[in-house]
Amino acid sequence: MADESIAQAWKEAEALLGKGKTNGALDLLRKADPDGKEATTLRLAGQAVYLQAGKSNSKSDYRKAAKLLRDSVSLNPRDKQSSALYNQIRNEMQDKHISETLIPRMMNNGTPTPAGIFAVVVSLLLILAALQFVTGSDEFEDGEAVMTISWTNSVGEVQVEEITIALHRAEAPIHVENFILLSNSGKYDDVLFHRVIDGFMIQGGDFEMNSGSGGYTAKWYGYCNGQTTDSSGADYTAETCQINQWSLPGEHENGLKHKGGSLAAAHAGLNTDGSQFYIVPSDSAPTWLDWNEGKDCSQESCHTVYGTVTDGLEYIDAISNVQTSQGDKPVDDVTLVSVEITDEGIVDDKPWYQFW
Repeated sequence: MADESIAQAWKEAEALLGKGKTNGALDLLRKADPDGKEATTLRLAGQAVYLQAGKSNSKSDYRKAAKLLRDSVSLNPRDKQSSALYNQIRNEMQDKHISETLIPRMMNNGTPTPAGIFAVVVSLLLILAALQFVTGSDEFEDGEAVMTISWTNSVGEVQVEEITIALHRAEAPIHVENFILLSNSGKYDDVLFHRVIDGFMIQGGDFEMNSGSGGYTAKWYGYCNGQTTDSSGADYTAETCQINQWSLPGEHENGLKHKGGSLAAAHAGLNTDGSQFYIVPSDSAPTWLDWNEGKDCSQESCHTVYGTVTDGLEYIDAISNVQTSQGDKPVDDVTLVSVEITDEGIVDDKPWYQFW
């Protein structure tokens, strides 16, 4: 039985949830049961995060809420409220095409699933690989973006489809941050894919000119058109560099290579990455753009890969086949209607039982 202080906190949290005050309810629950040992605590926390997910439409919030409710049911299988709420969120996630976890479930009632058995083998291989090469950040994981793109197909019909992209924030934190900031500020809305080359890539992101001659970073990253100092040797600052010259340093040594579905930064030279990007169709593998040991990127082009298409690559393939004219510009506009960031890829540093 829970003590009186926790039971009182539950009543107060329920009252706050009834008023839509989810953050206040979560704060109460954290203080009353910081280890998340009580099933009721987890149920109420799951309900609060579920309400937040309904407002934010965040896949991450939906997954957090589902985990809390799943753990609540596991602690107290007889709690009908937890079971009903858990089933409700699972149905909603299924309708929204949101997986309950980012990876397949490894166990089912204590028995390894086929995915679990496969994962054991793969894990051993990954451990061996990790001993040779370690990369990434404890602060970041893969984020997610959903692009809505419109184009005219070969029979003259306008198509509007969604492409889901994993953003590899651990491997390319600056590029992913810049992409997220530009997306959230609406810079990419209604921007053209100004350059399409069949069997190579589709390129867009020039929110200034829609031609490939413009675009810049969302904030100051220390580089002015690829340089950190001016002709006199003085350090550039956000004030001394014109905003349309703001650029990113390359992160091409992150180990990510070009392949079908890669999202990478377009640029005009080393450390001139800005807002422009390209996506590689499935029949392309422009490995000459990769960095490899010993390659001089001041003389040869090296491009930073910072994302991978996880759903909708067939639409990238279709766009790569549209009719183009001079300068590889599509005859009919291919438009990036919008970019929605559904997961920013920031790791919560709280213990698992306090992530809510």
